[in-house]
Amino acid sequence: MKVAILAGGVGTRLVEETEVKPKPMVEIGGRPILWHIMMHYSHYGFKEFMIALGYKGEVIKKYIVDFCSLNSNLTVNLKSGDVKVHDGAKADWIVDLVDTGISTLTGGRIKRLAPYLGNGTFMLTWGDGVSDINLHDLLAFHRSHGKLATLTAVRPSARFGHLELDGDRVAEFSEKPQTREGWINGAFFVLEPRVFDYIDGDDTQWEKKPMERLAKDHQLMAYRHTSFWQCMDTLRDKRLLESLWESGNAPWKIWNE
Repeated sequence: MKVAILAGGVGTRLVEETEVKPKPMVEIGGRPILWHIMMHYSHYGFKEFMIALGYKGEVIKKYIVDFCSLNSNLTVNLKSGDVKVHDGAKADWIVDLVDTGISTLTGGRIKRLAPYLGNGTFMLTWGDGVSDINLHDLLAFHRSHGKLATLTAVRPSARFGHLELDGDRVAEFSEKPQTREGWINGAFFVLEPRVFDYIDGDDTQWEKKPMERLAKDHQLMAYRHTSFWQCMDTLRDKRLLESLWESGNAPWKIWNE
């Protein structure tokens, strides 16, 4: 099964990092968050990736092309230009890198990947969020209901302390409780190719009309994920993920290197 990753956005809320690189190339623990996402899918046996490029897509192209040499020992013959790769990280991935336009919106990027995704069920996520979601369970849920689209519903940690008030008295205070937040779209999707019919073109935002129409047609289901999920929208988010990785207990690291 193929995995589509949208990696073309500008990342304006992380401008400290994204002036020189696309957001999926912002590093956590010395590795791009894109690598963390791909390692997650690979752990569950999903190793065919379609990456939708846009803003500074050449940075992602270079990283993927140089992946083996960057993560291995090398012998370089400077006279001939030959490079011999020794033992190292040789991920058994197949990666299609598809330019989908600088200003194309998320729906348009998905539709531009259609020729590469074929006629089968596929997975989709953004290039800026990590989770410990069991992808086999997500896929089983999707197949159980027979609808066109499954999204992953998550409950992010609150940014501020939660108050229960009795008049002017604080009856209960709890600091950033995840379970008090409402469900939101966690952007780990399983989709059928008929969803392309819901996308008009480059100016279509996936999270607007396509998803609204799918819901109206009773074709959108939610897989509830109650464990770890975190996007990287801001520098604060990046620092949180970095601290979790440095602690040695990053919840999304479910693979063995």
